[in-house]
Amino acid sequence: MKILHTADWHVGKVLKNQPRIDEQKVVLRDLVRIADEEDVDLVVVAGDLFETAAPNPQAQGLVMHTLMALRAEGRHVVVLAGNHDSPRLVHEVYRPVLGELGIHVVGTPQRPDRGGTVTVDTRSGERAVVAALPFLSHRYAVRAAEVLLHDPSRHNQDYANRVRAIVDVLCRGFTADTVNLVTTHATLLGGRWGGGERAVQTLLGYEIPPDTFPTSTHYAALGHLHRYQQIDGPCPIAYSGSPIALDFGEEANEPVALVVHATPDSRAKIRPVPLTGGRPLATLRGTLDEVVAAGEEAGDAFLRVVLTQKAAAGLADQVREKLPNTLDVQIDEKFRARTESTVTRSRIGRSPTDLFADFLSEREIDDPRLGEMFAELLEESTGGR
Repeated sequence: MKILHTADWHVGKVLKNQPRIDEQKVVLRDLVRIADEEDVDLVVVAGDLFETAAPNPQAQGLVMHTLMALRAEGRHVVVLAGNHDSPRLVHEVYRPVLGELGIHVVGTPQRPDRGGTVTVDTRSGERAVVAALPFLSHRYAVRAAEVLLHDPSRHNQDYANRVRAIVDVLCRGFTADTVNLVTTHATLLGGRWGGGERAVQTLLGYEIPPDTFPTSTHYAALGHLHRYQQIDGPCPIAYSGSPIALDFGEEANEPVALVVHATPDSRAKIRPVPLTGGRPLATLRGTLDEVVAAGEEAGDAFLRVVLTQKAAAGLADQVREKLPNTLDVQIDEKFRARTESTVTRSRIGRSPTDLFADFLSEREIDDPRLGEMFAELLEESTGGR
């Protein structure tokens, strides 16, 4: 059986006021191409379809179109909600609508007989059992435990043990002659951050250990961490990562989709397939002249520029004029203004121009034009008094 594993689309992402929707259209079209060319039997989308819980119509249209295209040719599709998605939107809107098209959508934790576990029969006669668990906040983990475990004594378990107990329930339908899959949107201990995840939900007790998944699992398809990686555990476990670099912390990531070959009597084989269409991200560091020279070699990459020189009026505008793909301009921390003056001077008897000069000096802004402009404005506003 061939499985296509993808996650963390974040459709509708805006980076420093730059919409990424055009890139996402191209990348998701490439994802469908891979599904076609690889002739996969099952597609798993492990959460974070959208960037926000209230996606705009353009973002929703792109996700709907892509999911329907993935469903073509008789492929099965299983979709989870991630921490960026609205569980209610996914469960109450997408689940019934896409369910009519044969797409299995899980927005909130469900009992096995209510959609938490799905059995699919492929075109070639193979059978897969998929245990599907969307992202669980601490609050929803307690609620899910009440629904799925029916055991009040277990409600005081910590987050990881609750998730383990829920996964155990969802995996009870695994058999020796089926391909057994688990998919969830979570942080696994030992996983490496991609650089753009929400820190509050990759820390603070949200981690689960790899042995959460039973040994009868042939493959665990994960979402939430934005970098492709395999993790050691009782079964093959992998994050597909995001199909585009979502933030500058992810500029070194290589976007892929994962093609997984699994059978009931063999260990799953994972093969990353590169995804194309996303624009690269790059950070340039140096003086104005240095970053401009480096930017000429950056192609169509979106740029973050970190200047190793003191701030000056219009400096960011100069960068953007010479490097139009620049989305963010920063001053290196070593050259930033001091938050507090090391010298305390009395203001009594000192002119406004002197005080403004002190202000510029304390913040290490070395630009005489600002002093001149301030003096002119002061002259205009006071009439030379």
